[in-house]
Amino acid sequence: MTTSKGKSQLSDFQKTCLNIAIVLGSGLLCLLLSPMRFPGIELLGVAPNWLLIWVVIWSIHHPIVDGAIAGIVLGLLQDGLTGPFPTHALSLMIVGMLTARLQRQRLIQENVVLVAFIVFGMAVVAATTMALQMSLRHLLWPNSPYLTLWQIWRTHQRVALSSAILSSLWTPAIYYPLHRWWKSL
Repeated sequence: MTTSKGKSQLSDFQKTCLNIAIVLGSGLLCLLLSPMRFPGIELLGVAPNWLLIWVVIWSIHHPIVDGAIAGIVLGLLQDGLTGPFPTHALSLMIVGMLTARLQRQRLIQENVVLVAFIVFGMAVVAATTMALQMSLRHLLWPNSPYLTLWQIWRTHQRVALSSAILSSLWTPAIYYPLHRWWKSL
């Protein structure tokens, strides 16, 4: 490392390695926070969707394909923690692609309030994708372990709204550190 004007400068290789460590570490932290229920964080038995927040923030700064890949990878990792059906990979992939598409159309500016609104909307999209998967399974297989269609969609309303509110409120906790890091690169 060289020193210039009191600041330490990292080489390109060191910056790349540090960036990879921060990206993987923040994604892993969100993955580990997903099954945890802290006092005061839940609303109607629903916690924030940490991985969705991470995928939205990632997709704002990256192309559509990268957003989709990040969503699939984190969704499959979450499926490994929770269960394979309904899959989280599909909903997080859709969220990553839609968010990156918004960014490509220059509809997103670098503002935490806008990002929180996008997280709110994408949480509803993700919950709806999960409810659609359960509904299709219920319609296609008569021995479905899930609730009736009416119960699925009634529960969907509560889950989607609670998840959207909590996720958008917790967005700054993940957005500020990652945005600041990526901006410094």
